[in-house]
Amino acid sequence: MSFDIPDDRQYLESHEWALETDDDTVRVGITDFAQDELGDVVFVELPDEGDDLSQEAEFGVIESIKAVSDLYAPVGGEVVAINEELFNAPELVNDDPFGDGWMLEIDPADTDELANLLSADEYEAQVA
Repeated sequence: MSFDIPDDRQYLESHEWALETDDDTVRVGITDFAQDELGDVVFVELPDEGDDLSQEAEFGVIESIKAVSDLYAPVGGEVVAINEELFNAPELVNDDPFGDGWMLEIDPADTDELANLLSADEYEAQVA
């Protein structure tokens, strides 16, 4: 099976993606592979705006009909936005994991942390 792995973002081995935005924040979500493995997402627990996260620290939980999984921050920094749509429509993670199913935005403490993440090609090799 082939999964969408956009090359405009970077990836954690735990299947989260990070996308640098035009306003210097980092948007975070889970990959197409991850949502496919989870199955139908029924609940997402996210941090509060203003929370501080460390790179690779747990920031929330995603629950599906098959499993409950922790979510990890690809970069450290302050949470500046959360996707509140997911509270009422968690299925957006399945429908559009790289778009409407995004989870949060972080104001990164150190953008050099992005260099620690996998490229699209490296992530694709991991899930192949």
